[in-house]
Amino acid sequence: MIVVSVASGTSADGLDVGLVDLRLAAGGDLEVTVLDTRTEPWPDGLAARLLALLPPATTTAEEVCLLDSLVGQAVGEAAARAVRRAPEGPTLVVSPGQTVHHAVRDGHCLGTLQLGQPAWVAEATGLPVVSDLRSRDVAAGGHGAPLAGILDGLWLGGPGGPRAALNLGGIANVSVVAEDGGTRAWDTGPANCLLDLAAARATGGRLGYDRDGALAAGGTVHPALLARLREHPYLRSTTPASTGREVFSAGYLDAALAASPSLPWEDVLATLVELTAVSVAEAVLPHAPTEVVASGGGTANPVLMGALAGRLGAVPLLTSDDRGLPSDGKESVLWALLGFLTWHGVPVATGERRPRVLGRLSPGDEPLRLPAPVPAPRRLRVTTKELVR
Repeated sequence: MIVVSVASGTSADGLDVGLVDLRLAAGGDLEVTVLDTRTEPWPDGLAARLLALLPPATTTAEEVCLLDSLVGQAVGEAAARAVRRAPEGPTLVVSPGQTVHHAVRDGHCLGTLQLGQPAWVAEATGLPVVSDLRSRDVAAGGHGAPLAGILDGLWLGGPGGPRAALNLGGIANVSVVAEDGGTRAWDTGPANCLLDLAAARATGGRLGYDRDGALAAGGTVHPALLARLREHPYLRSTTPASTGREVFSAGYLDAALAASPSLPWEDVLATLVELTAVSVAEAVLPHAPTEVVASGGGTANPVLMGALAGRLGAVPLLTSDDRGLPSDGKESVLWALLGFLTWHGVPVATGERRPRVLGRLSPGDEPLRLPAPVPAPRRLRVTTKELVR
């Protein structure tokens, strides 16, 4: 079956659109073919309105209501374009929505909020839509994030482990995968969210991110600032959990910068790179991985990748491309996989809680008819075809 996935990460820097073919083979292998991945821009002004919801800002119920519809409309339009590109008719659309708040207190997730009303997506495409993929896991006692461990366990399990998968999005998250596919996944702390914020401030809004790490490359790590940034309780916790931009926000950065108001922005960016590298290494190295396989937007930042390699020492740092999964397409595969599992009634979990079938289903133009449940896949095999145009 072909699945359309449309998602936006915590950086809200665009819509990641994927066309993925998933077929369950004899023996329990799930054969995944990446047909197309691309990033499309948000409609003018929408990303800024989404980021304006983050602390310390305040908002209104009306703005949240409007953004829920606007995100749904944008996702629906992107999904409809993907449907037209597909070599054959897709079965469903997966739309996890834009996370705007993840409420965690004392290590427990109390709720999570994603915007992007799926009715708009179903109306635009005529296809059934899988959405709201985090809430059921939260209700069952999990964190609803990160969900990448579900993919990583099927993809990286096997002899030669344990392996670690690292996603460098707005927030960095890691999955440690044992040889038998058993997985622990959690957020390690900030990554691109603070780097993007600092790059925008450094350039007066001209740049939305530090292209090729050029700004950070011109700076020097400031030990006192790094120490202040690392004082955050989440970064000192030894309990795997989830976090978000509402925690590592502009307010967090500004509080740390208050003691160094004249620090050059290049030094700030160099220090933020080091913060990500240190927090990832401290989270990963105690599990003695044989390799770390990175993906996400941060892999395009050579300064960040260099800092990570330095902190990981003898542990090889690869990208998911080295393992056959395009770095810029991994998120598309993840959401397509989760949609496939929901569609086929396969329960999953983000931690040690009992698994649940995740998500919400919205019918398309036709009555909703689900296939018979299938056994959980045992392994994931990924191939990539020439991109459809």
